[in-house]
Amino acid sequence: MNAAALLLEIKGLRAGYGEVDVLHGIDLEIRDGEFVCIIGANTAGKSTILRAISRLVPRASGTLRFAGADLSTRASHEVPALGIAHVPEGRHVFPDMSVEDNLMLGAFTARSASDLPERMQRIFELFPRLRERRSQLAGTLSGGEQQMVAVGRALMLNPKLLLLDEPSHGLAPKVVEEMHDAFVKIHSGGTSILLVEQNVGLALDVATRGYVLETGRITLQGSSAELSQNPAVRAAYLGI
Repeated sequence: MNAAALLLEIKGLRAGYGEVDVLHGIDLEIRDGEFVCIIGANTAGKSTILRAISRLVPRASGTLRFAGADLSTRASHEVPALGIAHVPEGRHVFPDMSVEDNLMLGAFTARSASDLPERMQRIFELFPRLRERRSQLAGTLSGGEQQMVAVGRALMLNPKLLLLDEPSHGLAPKVVEEMHDAFVKIHSGGTSILLVEQNVGLALDVATRGYVLETGRITLQGSSAELSQNPAVRAAYLGI
């Protein structure tokens, strides 16, 4: 573990839907500048962790702290202002709005910021295709382009922590590679990332550290190199 400041700290988290807990005592942390992934099967509860951080899923017990703030006392609409941007699975762009207007919505907590044009330019440098389509309705874009809009919209917040939920789901292999490269660039620019991904090879390739989640419990953790060489991970998730 590096000596960087602790950014996100989760201890003993139990959370779920209604009366049913999906997460059973999760311990997880991210230090400033880290790129961490969570891997596991489809029903392991990976997305629920991200939704709990964003306060979209109620916490039954345990602690959630971000940059010293108690997340459990915050409403979901307060979380972005703390510096957490969440890209949910399924993209969720506004189809009848232009690409540029979709991106601007990501800066809703920073409407008075003087650097919004610079933020937009950084998105266009990261995803040049969006510059070409900035006036196009988001609903007319390909799935890969819509994912670029969703990620770009989150980055307009200038987040300290970017939550990515299954960003490669349903995308063509070429687009997955483009997203892979974009995530590396985002991280190298100083943004901490928590990635939930079923494409385990991709996740371990881009992240520096990871957790394995099975039926709502962390069963393994370590560097990406350690996890990629772990026999259980190789057999269950990498087909080796």
